[in-house]
Amino acid sequence: MDAQLLAFVAVAAGMVALPGADFTVVVRNALTSRRSGLATALGVVGGLVVHTALAAAGLAAVLVAVPVLFRSLQLLGGAYVLYLGLSGLYAMRRRARRATAGAGAEEQAAIRALPGLGRSLRQGFLTNALNPKAPVLFLSLLPQFVPAGEPPLPRTVLLASVVVLLGLLWFPAVALLVDRLGRWLRRPRTTRAIEGGSGTALTALGLVLVTGPLLH
Repeated sequence: MDAQLLAFVAVAAGMVALPGADFTVVVRNALTSRRSGLATALGVVGGLVVHTALAAAGLAAVLVAVPVLFRSLQLLGGAYVLYLGLSGLYAMRRRARRATAGAGAEEQAAIRALPGLGRSLRQGFLTNALNPKAPVLFLSLLPQFVPAGEPPLPRTVLLASVVVLLGLLWFPAVALLVDRLGRWLRRPRTTRAIEGGSGTALTALGLVLVTGPLLH
């Protein structure tokens, strides 16, 4: 493995592991169940496949070069992240109301009813695929690690595959860790705090994407 590829692996690992909307959604869904968390993680990886494929094909350059298209993706992604954030805040309030009302064990079990795996997969995929910063990131990052004189397409495909592999390792690991700590993390107060924190973070990020300036 050449030094340039090793350097890219290190950079890409930091990029994938950096907490953001993907991480937040995986953690939130993993609190519901391990299967839901893993499905969300696989959805995120599916979004990474889309972004890396676009970058390898050069389509990301078109998206970045056309402000209207880029802004449309930015608004769509921001609106979806905002929706996830508000949903998390609503779930936190609902749990708090039921806890105050002294909900029984049966009702508490209903609150924790598992969402469909398809829904979790879709949430992970859309959270990543609609991230407007990803095309810029991949477009600016991947070419830096293509050696001069080497055909760009095979190298870009290799680098893109590294990113997908790292995502496939990291996000399921996060879901499994959350599930492993589930007994503590699923305590009513802890769950409400995590839902509130993740909901607030996603809502703030969504507002930034919807109301902020063009990100390039």
